[in-house]
Amino acid sequence: MANENSTEGPSLNILAQYIKDLSFENPGAPHSLQARDKAPAININVNVNANALSETDFDVVLSLSAEAREGEKPVFATELVYGGVFRITGFPQEHMLPVLFIECPRLLFPFARQIIADATRNGGFPPLMIDPIDFAQMFAQRVAAEQGRTDN
Repeated sequence: MANENSTEGPSLNILAQYIKDLSFENPGAPHSLQARDKAPAININVNVNANALSETDFDVVLSLSAEAREGEKPVFATELVYGGVFRITGFPQEHMLPVLFIECPRLLFPFARQIIADATRNGGFPPLMIDPIDFAQMFAQRVAAEQGRTDN
């Protein structure tokens, strides 16, 4: 039977998950809670960052922000910085960035999505259910942007 320290293959473990920052603003309450003819426009931003804590442990942070507006008027705004501490062993060095920026946020996202849904519901609105995010595409765009910067 393999133990935790074996080098039999790649391993990805979540050691901890945490809310680093959470805010919800409902500037027009209670008037903003009245029935609407149409849904407000919602803008969602996503960002991922990773930092090494040791040779095998990494802090991966998923930042989500959502703002709902009716024209120029804000309806609500929410921001979440949600992190996870991951132990990553046995992966070739060339796979580390994709693991950190694709697989780790993919594991964190369902929890962050639920926190945003709960915050908007608790703010008096229907829960905001953020669509699944293609972290592989985000990573590819980030790599392309960084290569573009180094090519200039």
